[in-house]
This record gives sequence, C-alpha cells and structure tokens, in this order.
Amino acid sequence: MAVNGRHPMWGIALILLMAACFATLDTAVKYLGATVPVLLILWGRYVFQAVAMTLWLAGRGLRGAGPGAFCAARPGFQVLRGALLLSTSGLSFYGVQHMPVAEFTAIAMLTPVVVTVLAATVLKEHVSGLRWALVALGLAGALLVIRPGTGVVGWAAVFPLALTVAYGAFQVLTSRYAALEDPYITHFYTGLVGAVALSAIVAISPLRLVDALSGASALQWSVLLLVGAMGTVGHLLLILALGMAPASTLMPFTYSALVFATLAGASVFGHVPDGIAMAGMAVIALGGAASVWLNVREAQQRSPAPTAAAAGAAQAPHERPGVSPVAMDVLGD
Repeated sequence: MAVNGRHPMWGIALILLMAACFATLDTAVKYLGATVPVLLILWGRYVFQAVAMTLWLAGRGLRGAGPGAFCAARPGFQVLRGALLLSTSGLSFYGVQHMPVAEFTAIAMLTPVVVTVLAATVLKEHVSGLRWALVALGLAGALLVIRPGTGVVGWAAVFPLALTVAYGAFQVLTSRYAALEDPYITHFYTGLVGAVALSAIVAISPLRLVDALSGASALQWSVLLLVGAMGTVGHLLLILALGMAPASTLMPFTYSALVFATLAGASVFGHVPDGIAMAGMAVIALGGAASVWLNVREAQQRSPAPTAAAAGAAQAPHERPGVSPVAMDVLGD
C-alpha cells in the first residue's frame, strides 16, 4: 500500500466513501429506530465492530503478529477512549430519532469549535484571534441551523450539542495518547469496550435481547447489519486513507458528509433543509475546513514531516502524533 501522499486521489476517494458510510449509518439508524429499540441498534453496532476487528486482528496474528496482535500498550486509555466514543454514539443514535439527519450532522460538526475551547480553557494552550473568529463563525452557522425559539429544531438540538462536547473530549484524549497504540488495536478496543458496556446495560434494562432479535424481520436484520458495517468500515476507511495522502489534503473532504447526509435524508425521509439551514451548514463547513487547514499547517511548522516508517499506512487520522485532533476525526459514530 502506498503511503505519505503517493496516491492522494485514492485517499480522497476513501475519505468520500467514509463520509458516505457515516451518512448511511445515521440514516439507517433513524429509519430502524422507528420500529426497533435504539438500545438494540447501538448494541448491534458495537458488537459488529468487536467481532469484525477480532477477526481482522486474528488474521493479522496468523500472518506474523503473534500474541501481541491484541495487546494494548495503555489499557486505561483504551477504556476511557472507548467510553467517550460510546457516549457520542449514544447521543447520535438517539438524537437522529428527533432531528433530520442533515441538520444533526451539521451541528455535530462543531466539534472543532469545542476542541478549540477545550484547548484554551482546559489545556491552557494559546489560541489565536483567527481561531476565535472561526469559533464564532461555527457558532453563527449553528444558530442558523437551530434558530432558537422558532421551533425549527427545538429541544432535540441538545443531542448534537452534547455530542460535540463528548467528542471534543475524546479528540483531546486521543491526541495525547493514541500515538503509543496501533490504530487497528485501538479500533478493536473501541468496539470491545462498547460491546461489553452495552451488554451490561442491556442485561439490566427492560429490553429482552433474544426476543427482540428473534422477532426482527429480514429487513430489520439487514438494516441492523448495515449499521454495524457502516460504523466499522467507515473508521477503517479513515485509517487506510491516511496511508495514501496527508491529512492536510484529506480532512477538508470530510465535510462532504453534509452533502451525503442531505441526499440521504431527502431520498429516505423526503426532508430537504430550507435555505437558511443550508446557509448555516455551509458556514459550519467553511469554518471547520479553515480550522482543519490551520491545525495541519501549524503542526507541520512545529515538527518535520513524518517518514513512511513513522506515519505508516495503519495510522488513523485522529491517531497521528503531532497533529491536532481538530484536523482529524470530525466524524465518529
């Protein structure tokens, strides 16, 4: 596999496929949530990832990795990271039941705004005036989408707004420690932590898992499997794309998720955002893309470009040392 920008067009293609996967995931969750308990959908999504990545790492172990194929350097980091991502998934899965997919996706993409605020307030990092201007731009875009007091989105906006806080914390944590871990192992533990936690929640909840699964129709089973596949494959595409092109080339294309989410919502639910919401989504995408560009440029100025051996095809964009998480994984279900 080519690395470090040798095949940027392939990397962009993978990022576009990733964005399509996440838009499909959110649309499928909203569709299935009308007839199936959301807790079951969430459980299925993480169990699918845990099983898929177990098979992936087992195959890699057979190819020479040995017993270390499943070993994590920092188990505590993996648990906390998995818990934070699980919380974002929960907010996403329940949130899209009450909001159109496109508007939800747009507000969730305010994560770079949250990470900037966390960097200034929690990490005590210097934040330039230009960055604060981009924060204001993103918030202005969100207000155009939400329009408080008009009833266009309403109370449901709490879900994507809370998601940005949880995911912002996830990004900050990841930027600090993920360089010490193999990204495929991290992807495995993300699924494992979610699957174990949700299995415990299901066990004490009123949900009768066996009855729900046995009573599901063929269509419901198909959509449930689609949810698991899109979540797992989407993150794997993210890992592979960064092996083919630099983050500065790829990350602005993650905002294509807004286009895919709009198309998916229109085709499945017949919902098309109005002109004001579309303008807000464009403002959020503009501010986010500019923030991505600034982060990558500053990271490149602070440190020399990584070698092929150091960066590697296996490193996920939000798991590269020396690059701010704002520039990386702006999506995550």
